[in-house]
Amino acid sequence: MNNYTYEVKQRWGNTPEFQEHKRKIKNYSNEKWHELNIQMNNIFKEFSECKRNGINFSSDEVQNLVVKLQNHISENYYTCTNEILLSLSRMYVIDERFESYIDQHLKGTAEYVKLSIEYYYLNN
Repeated sequence: MNNYTYEVKQRWGNTPEFQEHKRKIKNYSNEKWHELNIQMNNIFKEFSECKRNGINFSSDEVQNLVVKLQNHISENYYTCTNEILLSLSRMYVIDERFESYIDQHLKGTAEYVKLSIEYYYLNN
């Protein structure tokens, strides 16, 4: 078990979402994982492009990206409620591992994603 798997199991192992996650991913091949990682990376890349182009996080375009991110998580990992999505957004900027991954295309993208999700949460 790698460090991330151990950490996730320790923090969320007893939650219904973790159990759902285990059921959903149990038959994922390496190719499926690779495909999902590319899809997630592309979503964050789209956020970075919006940020680079000065598009406000409250715009329809960016808010549609929030929905795209939430749907990606729900369809492939576990049901991502608005509350879970909000928690994830905070983790994106608090945990430097997430922040550096999300910021790989443009520094500040993790914060931009967090602000986008917070706006979504408050308005839906």
